[in-house]
Amino acid sequence: MEKKDVLAGLAALAQETRLDIFRLLVEAGPEGRSAGSIAEMLTVAPATLSFHLSNLTHAGLIVQRRESRSLIYSADFERMNGIVGFLSENCCGRSANPVACAPLCAPASEAANTENSAVPRCRR
Repeated sequence: MEKKDVLAGLAALAQETRLDIFRLLVEAGPEGRSAGSIAEMLTVAPATLSFHLSNLTHAGLIVQRRESRSLIYSADFERMNGIVGFLSENCCGRSANPVACAPLCAPASEAANTENSAVPRCRR
């Protein structure tokens, strides 16, 4: 991942509402949430939500898909893990303790092998 992409992602998350939206979508997993559901859960006005969703989409942190008449948003876990990986690239001398620096959420292929494949496997 390039430094400019990491900076765009971190800049997008450096705002309270966008951080709340992103965390809500991470919690929702690959299924995501509709824009209306996000607005209701976070009590954000539709115009304000649209602005923040656009910012997160532009930064590559979330993806949008259409289901019938609804727009569904979900976190881009590959991008999220790429940012975390970039930040921890040389963590703990990497070769000294690679387990301590593993990504927080498993990639989609690993998550699909868990009991509940709709939710990414995350370390607590």
